Amino acid sequence: MLYLAEVQKQKGGLLGGGAKTELKLLGSQKNDSVGWSQVPEEVIAAEEASKLNDGALVLVELNPSRQVQRIQEAGRPLVNILQNFSRQVEKFKVKEEEIDQWKESLTFQAQELNRREMEMEERMLQLQQLEEECQQLGAQKQEVEASRAEFERLQEETERNRQELEGAWEHLRGEQRRLEEYQAQYQQGATLDEEQSRVLNELLNQLSCTGVQDNLNQAFEIIANQQATLNPYWEELEHSKATVEQQQAEVEQLLQTFSDNQKQWHEIQDSLDQQAAELIVNTATLNSKEEYARNLKQQLQLQETLYQHIHSVAGKSGNVLNQQINLEALENMSIEELQKTVQDMQEKLNIDSSFVQDQELELNYKQQTIEELQQKLSQVQGSDRADLETELADEQDLFQMLNESLVGQRRSLIERQENLRQHQVILSRRQGQTPVNIQDENQIDLRPVLAQLEAQRQQQQEELQNLEREIGQMRNGIELTQGMVDNQTHEQKQKRQELKDMEENLHQMQIALAESWVRVNLYQEALQPIQDGVNGLQHNLQTLADGVQHTGEITNQMRQMLEQLV
Repeated sequence: MLYLAEVQKQKGGLLGGGAKTELKLLGSQKNDSVGWSQVPEEVIAAEEASKLNDGALVLVELNPSRQVQRIQEAGRPLVNILQNFSRQVEKFKVKEEEIDQWKESLTFQAQELNRREMEMEERMLQLQQLEEECQQLGAQKQEVEASRAEFERLQEETERNRQELEGAWEHLRGEQRRLEEYQAQYQQGATLDEEQSRVLNELLNQLSCTGVQDNLNQAFEIIANQQATLNPYWEELEHSKATVEQQQAEVEQLLQTFSDNQKQWHEIQDSLDQQAAELIVNTATLNSKEEYARNLKQQLQLQETLYQHIHSVAGKSGNVLNQQINLEALENMSIEELQKTVQDMQEKLNIDSSFVQDQELELNYKQQTIEELQQKLSQVQGSDRADLETELADEQDLFQMLNESLVGQRRSLIERQENLRQHQVILSRRQGQTPVNIQDENQIDLRPVLAQLEAQRQQQQEELQNLEREIGQMRNGIELTQGMVDNQTHEQKQKRQELKDMEENLHQMQIALAESWVRVNLYQEALQPIQDGVNGLQHNLQTLADGVQHTGEITNQMRQMLEQLV
């Protein structure tokens, strides 16, 4: 099991003897290879850590018998753990933002549902009012039917009176003819006796039309009452017509507002589509630059590998590295002290080599993870693709950081190896042994090649930094534009929904307006025939009254003539 521990060195006696190195366990790695947990305080003896400084943090692997199997410095792994923790925190923040967005969406949907329910309640109230109006209209229709029946009765009575008046007129015409005959006889010298005079006076009294005049006055009174009954209905009709005309003006104004808002929405949508197209072009440009940056990183990695190989060859030839070694001091140093120095350098080199190997293994593991994610990404579509792209970008960033951190460690390791080799050569020579790796007199000087590679690497590194800075600026601009486009898209959706609601409201108002006009027209169609009938009856009665008055005048003239004859 892997533990995080702290190096503790116990001081020995006056001569430095008896010093021991221990490891204080601080935490252990969980089974998921990601999380860590605190362990009870425990101290384990570990002489393998004697070369490390007191208080240093290390990663130590223990077997079941609590013996140290492997030990390495914990600096870089801790940095990776903290980076992983930071990424997890960022992912949690993204999830929290998604949850907040879902909450806002649900809140908006709940508000929309409440608004719909309120609209339904208002619509139900309108339907109830419409039913009440229909009931009132039915009652008014019954009253109109009753008025129509009364009008028909009055019309029949008037017709009957008219027929009686026509009979009286016919009788009057006959008497007038007889009177003319009497007058002719009178002009010829004839005279009327008392009996004839009495008969004529009775006939003239019958033509006096006193009863007919009473009936006419009663009919005029009924017509006036009928008109008084119709007047409130006409006033209500005019009021309803004015209200409907006002509603029609409101509908026309709302229709104009809807047309203006719809035109403005289309203009903003066209601008939004143009911004989206520009965003696609900028995103494609960014992807191209990112691809070029990845290729440049791969070239730098290959150049670093080549540099290491050439550096290693140059180090073995002894013509490049460690020109700062004080050979005179090594020559004057005692063999025992030189042996101790070589041993310490070997142990330190072993620890550093183990750490670099672990980092190399982790780098290879990261490379495998990146390849697996790329393979999955080529097979996945939909919403899961975004998560894989984010995870792939994180792994690539970690790979780049780890690879850059290993550049200096690899070179330092090669330099230490060369240092150790030169110390071993001097030690072997002073001990009388045959030195290893004797330099060839005709060795090739690789320093110009290394200098050229280093200059090229620095140039490409500078180009990569400029490119990454440009990519960062483009990414920030795209994110800003994307945010603006998303906000405008959200606002456009809201405005589109408002336009739909306005259109639906306008449609409902148009339906209500049409229904109101239908009611007004039906009301007018029901009242107009009755009013026309009342007007016609009043006209006929007036004509009849004029005829009765004329008849009275003729009767008076005949009575005067009769008095002359008598």
